[in-house]
Amino acid sequence: MVDKTPVAVQIAFLVYLLASIVIILLAVIKAKMTRKISERTAFAFLGFATFLTVLPVLFIIAYTIIKGGGAISWDFITQFPSQAGKAGGILPAIVGTLYLMLGTLVVALPVGVLAGIYLTEYARNNWLTRLINLAIVNLSGVPSIVFGLFGLSVFALFFHFGLSLLAASLTLAAQALAMVITTSREAILAVPREYREGSLAIGATKWQTVRHIVLPQAFPGIITGAVLAISRAAGETAPILVVGAAFLIPRLPQSPFDQFMALPYHLYTVSAHVPNMPKDTIWGVALMLLIVVLSFDILAAVIRIKTRQRR
Repeated sequence: MVDKTPVAVQIAFLVYLLASIVIILLAVIKAKMTRKISERTAFAFLGFATFLTVLPVLFIIAYTIIKGGGAISWDFITQFPSQAGKAGGILPAIVGTLYLMLGTLVVALPVGVLAGIYLTEYARNNWLTRLINLAIVNLSGVPSIVFGLFGLSVFALFFHFGLSLLAASLTLAAQALAMVITTSREAILAVPREYREGSLAIGATKWQTVRHIVLPQAFPGIITGAVLAISRAAGETAPILVVGAAFLIPRLPQSPFDQFMALPYHLYTVSAHVPNMPKDTIWGVALMLLIVVLSFDILAAVIRIKTRQRR
């Protein structure tokens, strides 16, 4: 079998491997250095490790832009698909993905934050609370296809939502709950205890303290967790595959009970099941998915920064 791995990918892997070896060597040498040199080496080591962490992400973004940038046009973004996705645009897939992210956020964020508040501020430290915490940790490791089958059984069949945008949003929200709850708890626990004690000392109730003191301080961390959860949900294919995503629907969803198109499922189909699909179109769909997710991440980052400035 002929190796078809792109040369750029091979080069990037070799650079990453060599950099990792250099880091290991620096860590070994560091133990024999003086304190001043050791401190400088530690800073250089941390900076280099950070660069190695960001490098694959930058490479993926740059490679996707190079391969898919030629397919991006106004018609590609605003038109409906035709000829099994070989012609036309991907407007229904873009709109369907945005609807999915919005629906997941609306359901998962309030439920996850409220659960985090209860487990952190109100629940007693007993066997039941520990069991709940263990279940939340294990929930984050459940394969996404299992959530898809759960959504099909519960939301699509039991509640009679059918194969629809609503069923898919609830399924992705169930998958995102574990991360939202975990990050919300950590953000709330990071608020200094003195803030709570000072609020209670001046006569505020427990809920007033949580609402006006704890939550504003924990808001940036909560938003970060929500963004990570929603960004992951936006790229999922397996869960929405069984609860309502369709490959080719040349119209926009008219209600939450309609079937829909989504960028991850559309990308999977055109790249794996449509013969003679132009490569530019495949990479163009991938680039649009990347743009949608990054746009959502940037918006959340701006909200987080503005919140910290007001605080």
